[in-house]
Amino acid sequence: MEATEKTTLKAIAINREESMRAIAYSMDWLIPGLYIWFFGFAIRFGGGTPDDNPYRYPGKIDSAFGVALVLPGYKIFTTYTGNYDSE
Repeated sequence: MEATEKTTLKAIAINREESMRAIAYSMDWLIPGLYIWFFGFAIRFGGGTPDDNPYRYPGKIDSAFGVALVLPGYKIFTTYTGNYDSE
């Protein structure tokens, strides 16, 4: 495997992790949107990106697949039953 292939695979893994972290952040803060994730592949309509000031948002999703719909007025419908803590 060449160095560029290793770099590309690492970049893909980091991008997937950031996408899942953005979904966890949006669901945790009840930001309206539709979120779908399936084994690291994520689709997000709406939501937001984690604000890493003054610290990095530590949340993550521990489920391999799921769907969530967050509506205005703090209503959430989701298949995810875990928590967003990184521990």
